[in-house]
Parts: sequence; C-alpha cells; structure tokens
Amino acid sequence: MTSLLPHHRLLGGTTEPERGSRRVVVVGGGIAGLATAALLASRGHSVDLLEQNDELGGRVGSVERDGFRFDTGASWYLMPEVFEHFFDLLGTTAAAELDLTVLDPSYRVFFEGHPDPVDIRPDRAHNRAVFESLEPGAGERFDAYLRSAKDTYDVALRRFLYNSFDSPAAFLRPDVVRRSPKLGRLLTRSLGSHVAARFSDNRLRQVLGYPAVFLGSSPSRTPSMYHLMSHLDLGDRVLYPQGGFTRLIEVIVALAERHGARLRTGTPVTAILTEGGARGSRARVTGVEHEVAGGGRRTLPADVVVGAADLHHLETALLPAALQTHPEPAWRHRSAGPGAVLAMLGIEGRLPELAHHSLFFVSDWDSNFGDIFGPDARVPEPASIYVCKPSATDRTVSPEGCENLFVLVPVPADVEIGSGGDDGRGSEAVERAVDAAIDQVATWAGVSDLRGRVLVRHTVGPADFERRYNAWRGGALGLEHTLRQSAFLRPGNASAKVDGLLYAGASTVPGVGLPMCLISAELVLKRLTGDRSALPVPS
Repeated sequence: MTSLLPHHRLLGGTTEPERGSRRVVVVGGGIAGLATAALLASRGHSVDLLEQNDELGGRVGSVERDGFRFDTGASWYLMPEVFEHFFDLLGTTAAAELDLTVLDPSYRVFFEGHPDPVDIRPDRAHNRAVFESLEPGAGERFDAYLRSAKDTYDVALRRFLYNSFDSPAAFLRPDVVRRSPKLGRLLTRSLGSHVAARFSDNRLRQVLGYPAVFLGSSPSRTPSMYHLMSHLDLGDRVLYPQGGFTRLIEVIVALAERHGARLRTGTPVTAILTEGGARGSRARVTGVEHEVAGGGRRTLPADVVVGAADLHHLETALLPAALQTHPEPAWRHRSAGPGAVLAMLGIEGRLPELAHHSLFFVSDWDSNFGDIFGPDARVPEPASIYVCKPSATDRTVSPEGCENLFVLVPVPADVEIGSGGDDGRGSEAVERAVDAAIDQVATWAGVSDLRGRVLVRHTVGPADFERRYNAWRGGALGLEHTLRQSAFLRPGNASAKVDGLLYAGASTVPGVGLPMCLISAELVLKRLTGDRSALPVPS
C-alpha cells in the first residue's frame, strides 16, 4: 500500500476515506473541471485549477461581436434533476443561481421532402397527438415507448450514471437483477433497430433516433438503452438559462471561488509528475508541471491530480509511456464522436420561421451518418443540421430587431477539414459547409433572403477543437456512446498505474454532455471519500 498523505491512502484507483484536506490540482477549466474544483473545495480540500486558455468554460464558451453574444458549445438544458442535485451539494439551488425558461416549442423539426415542420412541445398530450397524426396508431405505441424510456432513465439514475463501476454491487441490486433480461436486450440492440420495430413513419423514427447525436453517435451505433433520452424531450421540458450557457459557467466559477478554489487561466500543464513505479510497484502522483507567463515552467505539488481535459491528451502527452493507462495503441480501437463545423451568425431582422431549437433532417440518414462515421468519411452534402436561435428567448444575445443563430453541422472527427474564422476566412471545407447550411435553412424554412441578411459570421472547425481543447482527432464531444464505450466499458475515472490520478469529463464515465460532466465531477468526489455506491452523494 502506497502512502498518499498522512491522512489519506489510495490503492488500485480506489480511495479509503480518512479525515484530512488534500492538495488537489485540476487540469482543465471546462465544466467538468470547474464542477470538480467547486465540489472538492466545498469539502475542505485545497484546490488549484489550471486552464491553458485565457477563458474558463472550455467548449462552453462565448464569442461577442457587434452587439451579438454567441454561446459556442452546449445549448440544450436537459436532465434538470442532475443540475439541481449538483447545486444542492454546493448549498444552493438551480432556481437561486439561474433564471430558467421553459421552451415552447421545445424544438421544431424540418423534414426533407415534407413542407410542414413539426413542433415538439412541453406537453405530452400534444406530442402524442403529433405521433398519431403522422402515423395512425402511433399514439398508443408512443405511450408505451415513453413508459419504457422513463423506467430505463430512472434505473440509470439510481444504478449507473452515478457509478464509477469499481464495485460489482450495483449489478446485484434487486431492481437491476429483475430487469437484467430487458437491460441485456437494450444494450445489445441498436437504438435505430429499437425504434424501427415500433414505428414505421420515417419522421417519427428520426425524432426518436436523434438523441444518439447528443451522445456523439448515430442511431445504428448507439445501444437502445439510450432510448431513455426520449423521456427528457418528449415527456419532460427543455429549459434555457437566461444569459445563455455562459451564465452557467459564470455561476459555477463563482461557486468554486466562493468555496476557496484557485482558478488559473493561461496556464498550460506540460506534465503530470509522479514518483515510484519502478520494478512493478505502483507510481503515485506528486503534482504537475506548468508553463508560466513570460516563459519557463514551474511545479505545483499535489496529493491528487484530476485530469478534466481530453483523456487522450492527458494520457499520451502528460504521462510517460510506462504510466499510461490509455496509451496510443489503445486509441486505435476507440471511436471518436463527430466533429463539428459551427457557425455563429448575426442576422438582420427577425426569423419567426425558426424556433429556439430547430432540427433539419435529411431523409437518407444512413448516408448522412455513413459520411460522418463510415470508412470513407466526408462532410455530408446535404447534412442533417441543428440551428439554435437563442434570441427567441433571450433578447440580450442580439441587438434589437436582429436574431442570433448558432448552426451546427456534424462532420467527421478530422482535423483536415480545417479551422474556422471571421467573415468567411476559415478553411475552404468549413466555409463551404456553412454556406450549404445557410442555404438549406433558407430553402427549407422559407427564408429566401437569409444569406443576404448575415451581418456577423464566425465559424469554427475540427482543427479549432484540437488547437483549443486538445480534442482527440478534433472531435466536438468526446468518445461516442457505442456498446464498447458505454457504462462500465467506457474508460474509467482512475488511473490503473498512478495512485492519486483521477479523471473527469466527457472522455470518461458516465459520458458526454453537461449533466454527464457534472456527474463525472461527483464521481471524483466519491472516489476521494471511498463511496463505492451507485447513488448520488447525499446532500
């Protein structure tokens, strides 16, 4: 057994709880790193967070130009109970920290070849009627589908999402054992097949299959376990925090600092420092090495290091080869989620044709997702795209009489697609994809003069994700949720070779998305207290 602190011991990636404050360094200032810093500081640990960029928030960033303020990353507020629980652990509430607005419609869907879009609303009866109108008899199957989605969601919250999978006990709980045949089927069948067995109308199949994109995957590659996500948008509400998702980051930053965490920007970490590890013994973390302004490097000692940056970068760039739990060869057998071409557009005049969230689905999804994830990956043409118009809900994000659009085109995770820029000065592939998306919105939504109304244009490509966030292959989300990269098969949150080295964020358990990143921070806290349960930390 290796001594980590006089009052703290860690063996084999699990922690034995004893009293005492630990010196913790968190690498990465995205939402997972900030949440980890806030939770650990609130429990009395001495926490330093180091972020390589000059702004905190990571992918949940912002861009301001000419009176427009754009969120550059997350834009869906789902799983509100996860946010509520996180704030509760910090002695506050979501209502006290955020001004949350219920979106109605929750989102609007435009389908290729169909002139009329479909609105999904925070009204289950309305959504059931939509299903029935598009496919007679689908209303009853909608009810059964959502019952199953809610039941699976509840089990996931109770047994899997708040689980580091370092103990078999979670799988032996009576409610899990009782459901094991059903859970086995849900894990080994694709979401696309699961939906197709119940609904024949392609529009309904797309509405139910789209949650796979939230998971960085496609309906044919995602286990049907994740049909649980339909409970969130079809059976519950979609929310929006006034001020945008930048406001969420500001709140978590303030909470972390209020509890004493020291947050440093412009401080790239160049190495995770260790000692021991010779002749088969386990190494232990001793701190990090980081760059300092003006040149040179310094060492920051630590008893615990939490890697909340991209896992591939943390392992292959910051650790010696002998201490890598996830060395470069392991990544040859892993699959990244999609890359993204993003466009932040300031539009002159109003766009009533678009809702806060609008989805544009091409009819041939097999080709669309094949272009993104297949062996001959390329930028899809045409593409299924997502458009967010936060100015529908929040008038602070654009000048009076204008609209704010965030456009996302899923593309392969491939840095060769290039970088974005201002006013059309990004790489040729990025700008071509944005032009096609603008024209697609104009045609499908009936806004013929949309391109001519663009006042501000800022684009982002996969190479920007690699440069700013060290994202593996330039991916926008992290590892996709395939069977081999879900639940206990996803990379764990503790190093197998270095005691005191833990992980948080989209590359580890439980997965991608803002709620998952908040849970990953809580899983770090559970590691440090020796809590091996599958339940959330009691508040």
